Amino acid sequence: MKLLLVPLLLFATTACAAEAVAPPPAVGAPAPAFTLPDQTGTQRSLADYAGQWLIVYFYPKDQTPGCTRQVCAFRDSIDKVRAAGAAVVGVSVDDVASHEEFAKKYQVPFPLLADADKKMARDYGVLTSKLGFQYARRDTFLIDPQGRIAKHYESVDPEANVGQVLADLAAAQAQ
Repeated sequence: MKLLLVPLLLFATTACAAEAVAPPPAVGAPAPAFTLPDQTGTQRSLADYAGQWLIVYFYPKDQTPGCTRQVCAFRDSIDKVRAAGAAVVGVSVDDVASHEEFAKKYQVPFPLLADADKKMARDYGVLTSKLGFQYARRDTFLIDPQGRIAKHYESVDPEANVGQVLADLAAAQAQ
């Protein structure tokens, strides 16, 4: 039985690792389009945010310590984000029900997009896996009003990220 398990585990790990994931879009490139349900089931699309700055932050999993710190940091800074003329959406591969519970528990005032089929995470080059479990890497994208990638933040600190994005947003708007 143990001999059968080893090849099966190797196959599962290799199959997950071999799945094609696009590289992240480059700064200046068009942001990949998306349409996903949020925690209320409302469909949200990139096109909904045309003409304004958009912060798209990916996170691994609802209800985990780092992800909770990150959602609360964006929640606590939402007035600053909105004053800067930007919107924010969080994205993970969790489903709508998980997002609904997470958003209610932490009073999240912005959309949490349910990327259950992992397409958006793949398109943004942030889908990764560990021990056969696929999740979105903790990356953030600042998208300009024309729908182009203005900045990509990789493997971010969950609490410091919102401050970095707001500083870069202010600098970009000053140009």
